[in-house]
Amino acid sequence: MNADTKIKPAAGPWIALGAVCSGLSVMLGALGAHALKDRLVEKKLATFHTATDYLGYHGLALVLVGLLMMVTGEAAYRKSALWFTAGLVLFSGSLYILAFDGPRFFGPVTPLGGLSFMIGWFTLAFTAARKRKDG
Repeated sequence: MNADTKIKPAAGPWIALGAVCSGLSVMLGALGAHALKDRLVEKKLATFHTATDYLGYHGLALVLVGLLMMVTGEAAYRKSALWFTAGLVLFSGSLYILAFDGPRFFGPVTPLGGLSFMIGWFTLAFTAARKRKDG
């Protein structure tokens, strides 16, 4: 390997995870719109849809992060992917549990997921700004 060859960080798993999450959001959105609309009260259905929306948005964010890793070769973008993944589990996961009358102690978990999403976005912005500054 010559000095000009740069080892690219593993971006494929993030792109794949993001694509699966976004695909699931479409499937779950259809489930909510058709099969669950008569089974959940309006508030629980709204909670389900919020979880599904954020699953799709942050699935796309994971695809974006993976593509940025591929194009730039910058492994630091991985931190954003980890925060987005934590947000998906904590935020969307807890909302799905609450929508189906799971234990109430999942309620305080939801804001931790929201915080994870915010940290992921700010980490992405910081990494991109630093990458631009570094050349």
